[in-house]
Amino acid sequence: MATLPIYRWRLAPDGYATRRQLRAHGLRPGGQDVAAQLERPRRRRGPLVAYLYRVDLAKPVRPMTPGRWAALAKANAARRICPTCRRDAGYVIPASLGTCVPCAFPSTSPGSE
Repeated sequence: MATLPIYRWRLAPDGYATRRQLRAHGLRPGGQDVAAQLERPRRRRGPLVAYLYRVDLAKPVRPMTPGRWAALAKANAARRICPTCRRDAGYVIPASLGTCVPCAFPSTSPGSE
């Protein structure tokens, strides 16, 4: 079992990229294994680790199909519907509240005074 090469932060050679960097270029890892590791030291904890993939083995991102677009639109719409009043809030409902703002704080709503 071979070990991964480890590079210091900002010192990785050309030809390697993180998932986020690949995505910015319209690429994906495409099933390849992690090729190297990037470490950023921290003072009181272990180092931050980022996994690197080879750019020459990366594949183009799969295009969105009409079915995927529809599923994404449906999922985003579901995040805006309040489970209490069943109305579209017009924004993504915060997970910390679990309901729209008027349902979460009924005494501070604009028409309650």
